[in-house]
Amino acid sequence: MQPDPRSGSAAQMTGQPCFVRVTGTRGTRFVEFEFAIGDPELAVELVLQFDQFREFCARHAVRHLSTEEGARLDFERMKWRFGAPGIDH
Repeated sequence: MQPDPRSGSAAQMTGQPCFVRVTGTRGTRFVEFEFAIGDPELAVELVLQFDQFREFCARHAVRHLSTEEGARLDFERMKWRFGAPGIDH
């Protein structure tokens, strides 16, 4: 019998690590964040209530990106958006 995919984590289903990067809050009720599977550079933006966010992170065994890792992602995205990819300055 196949396990119910709704009960498993994305990490278990894909065999890849999951990442979360908090990008903001909306008042005192919601967390805005990016969720990625396998590669933090390819993420979806999500919004959940704080308690739902904690449950989501636990269910998917996420690794929270550090401030430095988030800054590197932003820098890479700016190079693609406003300059030429691969330029380091």
